[in-house]
Amino acid sequence: MDFKYIGSELEIFREAVNWKNYYGGLIRPFFGQDVLEVGAGIGATTEWLCGGSENRWVCLEPDAQMAEEIRRKIDRAELPSNCRIAARTVSELELDELFDAVLYIDVLEHIEDDRGEAEAAVRHLKVGGHLIVLAPAHQSLYTPFDKAIGHYRRYNKNSLTALIPAELRRVKLIYLDSIGAFASLGNKIALRQSMPTLRQIHLWDRKLVPLSKIFDRLIRFRAGKSVLGIWQKTTNLSR
Repeated sequence: MDFKYIGSELEIFREAVNWKNYYGGLIRPFFGQDVLEVGAGIGATTEWLCGGSENRWVCLEPDAQMAEEIRRKIDRAELPSNCRIAARTVSELELDELFDAVLYIDVLEHIEDDRGEAEAAVRHLKVGGHLIVLAPAHQSLYTPFDKAIGHYRRYNKNSLTALIPAELRRVKLIYLDSIGAFASLGNKIALRQSMPTLRQIHLWDRKLVPLSKIFDRLIRFRAGKSVLGIWQKTTNLSR
């Protein structure tokens, strides 16, 4: 299947180191030893999440140009040696390829058939493994930026949960970046930008994300511009 990613935000968002450390700290305990990262892009998220101690980290990326960039990073040892690239989609994986964790980090919103995608992903989870989804929250915050980078939608807790096979056990379902939500609202109302500037990314990541880390906990993760869900596969499903 030929696939070309239409977004152009990956390079500037690799600068969001505080944000990646924030959500990374919440999801790393659920990785296990065999990890599938769906929509790995140019490997910027892999750089932050893959510690190198896992048995296997598969970067799944259907865009051939981006997949080649990840391959070069592996060859240059810019990514850990346990990483490998698979230039395909989840539906193209062999059925016997099973993982302890399947990650969708700001990816599921790019997939038109998100329900079918979630069902396909679960088939590649080991029993006891975790499906981990981080996605932009609240359709009311949908902006020209979302459209420009190919977002079909934003999610809330209910709409995200509705995609997940009922047999999975919910482990965590929370909102993140409560302060950043105000910035997103301001962009929608006033700026209406189709792409943030590098300066805006630095401001958000260096100033707003640290505040969100404090405020999110104070409000018990009840509001934010991103939603994080983690579900565990507790039994073998029909394949």
